[in-house]
Amino acid sequence: MPIDKRLDRPTELTRLDPFIGRWITEGETALGPGKAPVPINASDVYDWAPGGRFVVHPAYGRFGDLDVGGVEIIGLDPSSGQFSTHFFDGEGTVSTQTLCLENGTWMWRGKYTRCFGTFSADGRTLVARHERLDEDERWIPSMTVTLRKVI
Repeated sequence: MPIDKRLDRPTELTRLDPFIGRWITEGETALGPGKAPVPINASDVYDWAPGGRFVVHPAYGRFGDLDVGGVEIIGLDPSSGQFSTHFFDGEGTVSTQTLCLENGTWMWRGKYTRCFGTFSADGRTLVARHERLDEDERWIPSMTVTLRKVI
């Protein structure tokens, strides 16, 4: 595995650099036919943890009138070359997903949720379409958010 000489770390980690920064997140839920979407307003921060081997991603916001938040840790799985994520939410739930970049799209894949994210050409906007498995085990939209880099 190639090593980034600046930090003595795997060079694959540089693929996460576009996420680094402070973001304002806006969007809405997709609750299905006959249900009004709920607005989403949040703040996301992506930063390298000490040593530059993990990204720490705290997120805080509101889904309508509901306060939400949590922290995600992203790291490289050297055996697969993919990234793994661990998300700890404010309700005490922990979820894990794989994260990979394919054809310009970042894909988070979990057991019951997945997300497809695409950066704008200038790297200052990330549009993320989230989906979840329904009771018939079909993937359906759950929310779409747009993150805008402010720093």
